[in-house]
Amino acid sequence: MNSSKQNSKKVSQEQDGESEIVFPAKEKKGIAILGAGESGVGAAILAKQKGFDVWVSDLGKIKDQYKKVLLHNEIKWEEGIHSHEIIFKAVEVIKSPGIPDSAPLIVELHQRSIPVISEIEFAGRYTDATKICITGSNGKTTTTMMIYHILSNAGLNVAVAGNVGVSLARLVAEENYDYFVIELSSFQLDNMYGFKADIAILLNITPDHLDRYDYDMQKYADSKYRITQNQDENDVFIYNLDDEIIQQQNNNKILKAKRYAFSYEKQLTEGAWVTTNKQIQTNINNQQTSMSIHKLATQGRHNAYNSMASNIASRVLNIRKEIIRDSLSDFQNVEHRLEFVASVHHIDFINDSKATNVNSTWYALESMQKPTVWIVGGVDKGNDYTMLEGLVKEKVTGIICLGKDNAKIHAAFEGVVENIWDASSAEEAVGLAYRMAKKENAVLLSPACASFDLFENFEDRGNKFKSAVRSL
Repeated sequence: MNSSKQNSKKVSQEQDGESEIVFPAKEKKGIAILGAGESGVGAAILAKQKGFDVWVSDLGKIKDQYKKVLLHNEIKWEEGIHSHEIIFKAVEVIKSPGIPDSAPLIVELHQRSIPVISEIEFAGRYTDATKICITGSNGKTTTTMMIYHILSNAGLNVAVAGNVGVSLARLVAEENYDYFVIELSSFQLDNMYGFKADIAILLNITPDHLDRYDYDMQKYADSKYRITQNQDENDVFIYNLDDEIIQQQNNNKILKAKRYAFSYEKQLTEGAWVTTNKQIQTNINNQQTSMSIHKLATQGRHNAYNSMASNIASRVLNIRKEIIRDSLSDFQNVEHRLEFVASVHHIDFINDSKATNVNSTWYALESMQKPTVWIVGGVDKGNDYTMLEGLVKEKVTGIICLGKDNAKIHAAFEGVVENIWDASSAEEAVGLAYRMAKKENAVLLSPACASFDLFENFEDRGNKFKSAVRSL
């Protein structure tokens, strides 16, 4: 492998000691893929399988595990640079969800009328499987895994894809599934055009990633509603009736799919709801089921919402009631989502690193049953902490700020909580929280922020938190 002196560029082919790029081959249509993570590499595998000439370009460094996959599949790639002269020859560009539409390269691609799509859009062209798609500001991963758990227990040939697990494109290329349960972020939805969900689930819409949407909630809401695009009367749209933004948007959108709502606060006649005696009642096609909310494996209002959405989707697919009940009662929550780590000297440590926005943290604090030391902070995405004030006053005994810039958190809670300390590592945060907490208290990592100031991602943050707890 040669490194070109110019622009620190690295490519995947050698010829006469010099790097040479040939793209696209004249007899094939060329596809350029921007980003060589799970999504990009999956798209590259599928595109190569379908006869395209593929060029993968990553402005950063490609992980070794993905380089091996690209080399094994004889797919050309570069890292450390985007070679515009190659990318502009593509008939279509598939971009990583992490690359914003405002990036100069994407802007120029649009100016040149070169289509830019997501990996999900591309993969959807090559599968006839039933697609159950989940989006929302919070609860996407848990609901995705719940539905997968139910369908697996029912014996269906099903896989998880999208924003969690293996990329949809790679699964389409290498496997043959009848059902896909697909978690979709707003970033993935933004570059989906012809894709259609057979069952679309919208859990909630709360302020998140507003920096990508010009701090405009309508633009963010429009992004979420792309999950309903192309649906017709044969499809299903499942939504949270208690979410005010969803209520407003439903009145302003043309929605052709059959609609089913779920609610914790209202008694319905169709869909799913929580009764006054704490039963989850479901009625789909005049087929009724009920289950005590106390028998759910994952407790808290947020998990009741996730369970109701999963219940409706499963009943739409005619999964037996007994299988749904059993599955919801033995479901194990995903890592980094209200994950119990350990009890050290009667202090419970809970890892909710996946809570990267204020609303998600609201649900975490709402579920706490013990006086809590709260670890919060990271990269602020335009957070408004006022909605947390009541819960913090009621449940939080101390705050540890885990981030490079904690001024906004101090300003929000200095009059609410007496003890607010700063930490610059997970180990320091855990140590401070351990000294601050008392017997029969809890320590909750629920940052309400992205992780990129101190950590690689939320998984890295959660894993370092768990490691620090286990070292106490």
